[in-house]
Amino acid sequence: MRLADFDFELPEQLIAQHPPAERGGSRLLAALPDMPLRDGVFADLPDFVAAGDLLVFNNTKVMKARLFGHKASGGKIEALVERVLDAHTALAHIRSSKSPKAGTELLFDGGIRAVMQERAGELFCLRFLGEQNVYELLEQNGKLPLPPYIVRAADDDDDARYQTVYAKYQGAVAAPTAGLHFTDDLLAQLKQKDVNMAEVTLHVGAGTFQPVRSDNIAEHKMHSEWFDVPQSVVEAVAETRQRGGKVWAVGTTSLRALESAARSGSLQAGTGDTDIFITPGYRFQVTDRLITNFHLPKSTLLMLVSALAGTEHIRAVYRHAVEQQYRFFSYGDAMLLGRN
Repeated sequence: MRLADFDFELPEQLIAQHPPAERGGSRLLAALPDMPLRDGVFADLPDFVAAGDLLVFNNTKVMKARLFGHKASGGKIEALVERVLDAHTALAHIRSSKSPKAGTELLFDGGIRAVMQERAGELFCLRFLGEQNVYELLEQNGKLPLPPYIVRAADDDDDARYQTVYAKYQGAVAAPTAGLHFTDDLLAQLKQKDVNMAEVTLHVGAGTFQPVRSDNIAEHKMHSEWFDVPQSVVEAVAETRQRGGKVWAVGTTSLRALESAARSGSLQAGTGDTDIFITPGYRFQVTDRLITNFHLPKSTLLMLVSALAGTEHIRAVYRHAVEQQYRFFSYGDAMLLGRN
């Protein structure tokens, strides 16, 4: 398929720049198989999830991964920590007038000192000096990295709202945004309905915003992200299948973790890096249903939802969403999709 197959016109005013006034106050477009499109609100979710179904959440936590400072020799610099390797070492994207060479000392706000050790492809390996570990330094001195289509600086409200209520493990530079709609009250309602829940981890990287530059989408190389699918999730999926329930991925990151762990043909517990690229024609091993936000034109995530629900169906869904003025992207509204 060609890149143009995944393009659509999106009015700029539909790109959400702020979260809804209250968490969970977003709209919900139900676009499930064998039913007409239904406009509603996210609080309607329990109407669509049956007792015995399984919701799989991504419990990653967004790091305050953006650092500002300068080289010891002068010259402003900005770093976006992509992956923490150990207590004092991390891979980062660097923006500066000239890329720092190995051995260059970097001075960031808050008194953070680091040394650029070596290049790792497009990333820079930084060794942070001092006793505090990288996560502590970022939490105390870093800034939350909002997506590039949110054209404002992060504020104190974002520190809470660009994080799910069930976030546990630091390591992401972007939120698993389908999870932003969930509140503690909604989770309690789902549990009361005997909906089962499980958690995976996929640390979302900045590559999630990387554009597809090749007209032939098969030539696109996906970014790599670290994931963990515990044995408890494998067992929960098997039990759900046995009782005839459906497996719901809460967000494309949960889906990518599940499908990555099932590349052998069956779901296996494990951790590792994944660069799985899901496009139309992909055969899903685990996921039956997906809760997700609306994605960018020509993006790998739009290709993923087209693979799940069908390209023509997704085109109709997105036309409807634009006509009904749904809010798009990370702070936007949500939709429900399913396998044909």
